[in-house]
Formats: sequence, structure tokens, C-alpha cells
Amino acid sequence: MKQILDKSTTALVVIDIQDKLVKAMDEDVLKKITENNLRLIKGANVMGLKTLFTQQYSKGLGDTVMTLKDHLSGEHIEKTSFSCCGVTDFNESLKGIRSVVLSGMETHVCVLQTALDLMNAGYAVHIAADAVCSRSKFNWQTGLRMMEGAGAVITCTETVLFQLVKGAGTPEFKEISNIIK
Repeated sequence: MKQILDKSTTALVVIDIQDKLVKAMDEDVLKKITENNLRLIKGANVMGLKTLFTQQYSKGLGDTVMTLKDHLSGEHIEKTSFSCCGVTDFNESLKGIRSVVLSGMETHVCVLQTALDLMNAGYAVHIAADAVCSRSKFNWQTGLRMMEGAGAVITCTETVLFQLVKGAGTPEFKEISNIIK
């Protein structure tokens, strides 16, 4: 079932949270999505999830914000296509994955196009709605509605993390609980 996340077959993809792009976002919204992305990344690290992060045209939009980059391992995936699926390295990195949790920006452009392409390729796609944003609330809402209408699961950071942990008896539960606080 597409609604069920399993840590052995789920990847987190953090899309384009870059130095120059974040300047176009509402300050309060940016603060919340940065905090939630950090929770997702830390939680993914605790559970050993495959985590990918992309940068759209780094030369123009800069690097992934340091707050997040400090907790990400490996190199970013460089892209100029709006969909992450337009990059061969991205697609190859998802071998063995069945579900993808998407976060980042902008909801109605890069997140949307990535979600649609992933669903067309057969992946179950979960959108952490409190970890994605657009320059306007209308565009954010429109992107979420479009993805949900296409079959994506619209969820939130805590739901993703606790669904992956499965229960209080797991070794990761205490660490995830501390990340959520």
C-alpha cells in the first residue's frame, strides 16, 4: 500500500533549499520549514534512510543552506530541470526504493514536477506538507492539491517520522521523540 512507509524501502529527498532561493520565502514560513526539514534529515539519519538533496542551478541559486547541509552526507545532486527525475544520477540513486518522502521548495514547481514524475515511475510519494513551501500560500496550496489529486500522500513531518519508527519499542523511538520536541 502506498500509504505505508518502511525505513528499508523509503528515501527522503530534500529539494532545492538553497541560499538565494530561501530569500524569496516568507520569514515565518521559512523558519518552520527549515525546522521541519532538519527534523526529517536528523530522523532519516537515525533510521539509516537513504537521503538525497538537490540544488537547482547552484551557480545562480547558491548552496543548500548550511543549517541543513551540516546534517546531510554526500554530495548534492545538481539539476537544471525542475523535476529531480530529469537527472540520471537521481534516478539511479533510487534503486531499491519504493516510497519517497519529498520536502523542500518550491511546492508548485520542483516538488510538484518531481512528485508527478516519481508517481509516473511507480513510486509511492509522500509530501511532508509542513516541510515544503512556495513564495505564496496560494501556490503552496495549489501544488499540494495537484499532488494529492495525482495520488501523492499529503502528510506531515511527525507522521512521517513516527510511521517509519513503527512503535515505542524500537531503538530509534527515543531519538526520534527527542528530535520532534
